[in-house]
Amino acid sequence: MKKDKLHIHWYPGHIAKAERQLKEKLSLVDVVIEVRDARLPVSSGYKDIEKLLGNKPRLLLLNKSDLVNPTELKEWIKSLCSITGCDVFSTDAKNNNNLNVIINKSVELAEPRIIALMNKGLLRRPARVMVVGMPNVGKSSVINKLTKSSKTKTGAKAGVTRQQQWVRINPKLELLDTPGIIPTRQDDQNQAMKLAFVNSVSENAYSPEPVAQALLDTLSMGNYKTVVESYYKTNILNLENIALSRNWIIKSGSPDTERTAKYILKDFREGKIGKFILDDIKTNPQ
Repeated sequence: MKKDKLHIHWYPGHIAKAERQLKEKLSLVDVVIEVRDARLPVSSGYKDIEKLLGNKPRLLLLNKSDLVNPTELKEWIKSLCSITGCDVFSTDAKNNNNLNVIINKSVELAEPRIIALMNKGLLRRPARVMVVGMPNVGKSSVINKLTKSSKTKTGAKAGVTRQQQWVRINPKLELLDTPGIIPTRQDDQNQAMKLAFVNSVSENAYSPEPVAQALLDTLSMGNYKTVVESYYKTNILNLENIALSRNWIIKSGSPDTERTAKYILKDFREGKIGKFILDDIKTNPQ
């Protein structure tokens, strides 16, 4: 296999545009629901989220929780609550656990803003919330879950483009039906690598082979090593060995490491290898 150096390529111009679009949407809402990937409780978050939001209240959702170890997840939720000062909930696409809690908490967090507007002589209105997060953390699935029981669109608000519609969740809460995409930064290759593992980085930004090998190396550390070895039925966790064990050979007789890399990433992303959290709670507490 060609020993490519792992490097995730970024596009600063796209990042600036995404930040500008996100800030425009943020000005329209009272509360933000930030979605992160439960496999990356820190790395799928935005380092400057507090600066981006200002004093706007935030809920934190760890999505795709069905793909992680529940005991570890509980520890992460406790840690993130303590560090961020936010309410933290877990969610996944398969059930509606915490749905009413999330809705009620959003209304509660928006109340000071609503009261402030009423003190200025405005009539009470529903709280307005939007869902934000990095690419592919599950923002759309969260929106779909919140709007499942209510498809009533209330139309464009003042200062909102026609493409941005609001959905009435209940009489007290409206949701912007398009997610806010938090752009990933270009200054942390370790974070970029982890985001590539969970498909939160465009596949055009990296080669699968070095990313898949980096994933194997990451999973080989700590308590996950034996789980991965058991899944691939080998204690030599590299692309060549796994390709040979599956008889994936190209015409030259060499192991087909490209095919192997793609399958390893797919196996991980679908939770077939095991339930893993790839951030370290001891070194990445926030």
